[in-house]
Amino acid sequence: MTLHPQAARLIAVMESRQQKGFSEVTPQEARAARAATDYKSNEHVHEMRDVNALGVRCRLYKPSADNNLGLMVFFHGGGWVLGSIESHDGLCRTLANQSGQAILSVDYRLAPEDPFPNGLEDCIRATLWAHQNADELGIDPTRISVGGDSAGGNFAAVVAQLQPVPLVFQVLIYPVTDCTMKTPSYVENAEGPFLRANDMAAFIDAYIGDITSPQDPRVSPISASPSTLASCPPALIITAHHDPLRDEGEEYGAALLANGVEASIVRYFGMFHGFVSLFPWLDDGKTAVSLIASAMRTALAPPRNK
Repeated sequence: MTLHPQAARLIAVMESRQQKGFSEVTPQEARAARAATDYKSNEHVHEMRDVNALGVRCRLYKPSADNNLGLMVFFHGGGWVLGSIESHDGLCRTLANQSGQAILSVDYRLAPEDPFPNGLEDCIRATLWAHQNADELGIDPTRISVGGDSAGGNFAAVVAQLQPVPLVFQVLIYPVTDCTMKTPSYVENAEGPFLRANDMAAFIDAYIGDITSPQDPRVSPISASPSTLASCPPALIITAHHDPLRDEGEEYGAALLANGVEASIVRYFGMFHGFVSLFPWLDDGKTAVSLIASAMRTALAPPRNK
């Protein structure tokens, strides 16, 4: 399976910049390089404001003045080391507008300065705060979901298992679900494009080091017990064919299905890790964003009157 022509052209542009992989630079250098290429969106959203969620900076996106919206608590990707609410601002704007639901994007602490479990604890706190402050946010506390991409998808899956508040849905975009790195797609896509296996090893080491085992369900949600998996909310899982994380995302979806959870697993065959955030330049990215928004609109809709 070859790359989609649009993906191949975009990868060629990235490679022409001769940027080093994460395993070859310091976290600070990697963050600066990432920030320099962040997509700056000017898409209008009815309301955008930064809020303090129990000490965690977050950004609220509301597509309308409706004070009975559903909410997705969103955790950005970046290997637990990179990214911010700024790096995913464009994606969150579009998802809020297309879904008609609110989004709370979480600026959790980053490794290696703040390794496991600090970032996860921030995600849990932000989710709790949103539930406790539903009236202030203009959302329905019974219609809360979680979502994220890559390491953010890892956080979303773990929060969906822990359920600090009742959750109705989860969106996992090429999530990290198995930090043992033993799936065949790690071999098949060891050199990427975009995300390489040795970069993932460096990310995982920065996040957990020797603090906990890669089999810990709090970092590898696929290791959770069947009863925990069965308690999870319905899921939409998106994977990319040319991605070291492809197999673990799909295997996690299969594990949810095997334990009675409604899960849709969608693979984009010509795409690579990170393609959803690059939706302005990729048709498949636009399609994936539309799919996520449609799923959010359905899952977070107010209940019909009987």
